[in-house]
Amino acid sequence: MSLPGSKLEEARRLVNEKQYNEAEQVYLSLLDKDSSQSSAAAGASVDDKRRNEQETSILELGQLYVTMGAKDKLREFIPHSTEYMMQFAKSKTVKVLKTLIEKFEQVPDSLDDQIFVCEKSIEFAKREKRVFLKHSLSIKLATLHYQKKQYKDSLALINDLLREFKKLDDKPSLVDVHLLESKVYHKLRNLAKSKASLTAARTAANSIYCPTQTVAELDLMSGILHCEDKDYKTAFSYFFESFESYHNLTTHNSYEKACQVLKYMLLSKIMLNLIDDVKNILNAKYTKETYQSRGIDAMKAVAEAYNNRSLLDFNTALKQYEKELMGDELTRSHFNALYDTLLESNLCKIIEPFECVEISHISKIIGLDTQQVEGKLSNDTR
Repeated sequence: MSLPGSKLEEARRLVNEKQYNEAEQVYLSLLDKDSSQSSAAAGASVDDKRRNEQETSILELGQLYVTMGAKDKLREFIPHSTEYMMQFAKSKTVKVLKTLIEKFEQVPDSLDDQIFVCEKSIEFAKREKRVFLKHSLSIKLATLHYQKKQYKDSLALINDLLREFKKLDDKPSLVDVHLLESKVYHKLRNLAKSKASLTAARTAANSIYCPTQTVAELDLMSGILHCEDKDYKTAFSYFFESFESYHNLTTHNSYEKACQVLKYMLLSKIMLNLIDDVKNILNAKYTKETYQSRGIDAMKAVAEAYNNRSLLDFNTALKQYEKELMGDELTRSHFNALYDTLLESNLCKIIEPFECVEISHISKIIGLDTQQVEGKLSNDTR
């Protein structure tokens, strides 16, 4: 009969050889209740070793399901795994359950499944009177509702959590929840409440040590809100601080977030018409060597078009990089305004020397259909 330690090594070997189904069966056998009971009968030291191996098996099996992209199995496994965690210390249960749920983020198109798993895990926490775990999972659930654009559900959870954390004077949790609240209100276009929530988050953060990721998120949100106020100089300084933080992180999404913030840094410089600064950022060593993406290429194309005052090039960039530019609310709203400014300056430059012009001639020069040109000219002459 194989010992648990050797079975764990066997499972890892099978994973390395990409024999995922066989590895899954070995991990499940390590979590088998009968095996657990027979090991427990052997003594306390064996029992401790068994618990450690079960913890490792749960985490590695969760990672295996992520690697396989088996979201249905992961959805079923995480709530079921709480049965094994009953014998763990409370702090270990929190760690293991949170790690499994965070791993789920790496599975594409799994938001609904993550919400289901989070709700089931909160039920477990309530049933076992694990208050800290319940609070932690509730923050995660509120975040998932926000990502799913279920803002009403997210705010309902946020309001409950804020009441509890204020009673407990739990500053780290208040920072996280106020920051999330700021994001939700920003999506709802209630900028006044978004700013108030961000101020509350920063106030709570001032009296404690904040993890680098939280600092990066706070700076990013500050930059976004200053961008909304068209204070692009201040926005850039916050984006730069946020970028530095993400650049120094090694989480699974830190590269993606750094690229997003770098894109916003470039947006700020474009809106300030500081195209030379855009070029300097694009030619910087960290951009060239580390941060190459379609989002960055999109900003480069827009900057060149805006610098040349070419509406045709601007339109080409918007079409070529539609997902990167128009799929992001912040860049979309600002580039719509930039487009209008560029269109007006192009029209003025063309019609200024003439007393009478043909709409069809202007539309050919600019590269737009006659209805768009006529509509813009009629708006400008009102």
